[in-house]
Amino acid sequence: MKETANCNILLVEDDNNLNYLIQENLSSKGYSVISSFDGKDGYKRFREFDLDLCILDIMMPKMDGFLLAEKIRSVNDTIPIIFLTSRAMESDKLKGFKIGCDDYITKPFSLMELDYRIQAILKRSSKIQDTDEAGIYTIGSFEFDHLTRVLKSPNLSEKKLTRKEGELLKLFCERKNTLIQRSFLMNHIWGNDDYFISRILDVYLSRIRNLLKADSSVEILNVYGTGYQLTDKKNSPS
Repeated sequence: MKETANCNILLVEDDNNLNYLIQENLSSKGYSVISSFDGKDGYKRFREFDLDLCILDIMMPKMDGFLLAEKIRSVNDTIPIIFLTSRAMESDKLKGFKIGCDDYITKPFSLMELDYRIQAILKRSSKIQDTDEAGIYTIGSFEFDHLTRVLKSPNLSEKKLTRKEGELLKLFCERKNTLIQRSFLMNHIWGNDDYFISRILDVYLSRIRNLLKADSSVEILNVYGTGYQLTDKKNSPS
């Protein structure tokens, strides 16, 4: 895992006092904090610095956090994003995760909680990057390169997966024809298995199923009340 002192965090928060408190707290932990007070300037700083994580408020002047996250994701689909906001409605949380955030923290919150969540996300990101080995998975007529996150379909078309889609499909490939607990998927990919993550998992499973539907021999089965299983009839042992 990357040392704390080498981690650059972008903080975009328009509340001056909260911005200062978070800056002071993270700096005391050894993080390098690049601070901004509106979405437009936040995106400018994102393009200027080599960053390891972004913390974004949602309700901000000039550009809201949702739009800022979408612009960040269009440039970098792997950098972890944490939303830090007073908007606690389910629809807002679901929108945040669909955009591709790694965590969604509602105000008020403790600085200790924020620190723990940052550590957990950086640890997961580092583990995923450090343990990957070169290789291509075969799923039915598909080829999946988990390093580039490219899925090649039977008609030779290619689809670049998002980081979360790639992590999820890699798990299924590693455990092909084996039942995977739903809670394991949520904790392994998102570090949480609460209700909102459960809803997000359903969204990602739907996306992956849609990608795999070109080959009827491949299917992600829903084992009711337990979990899921990627079946591969073409490449199963007899």
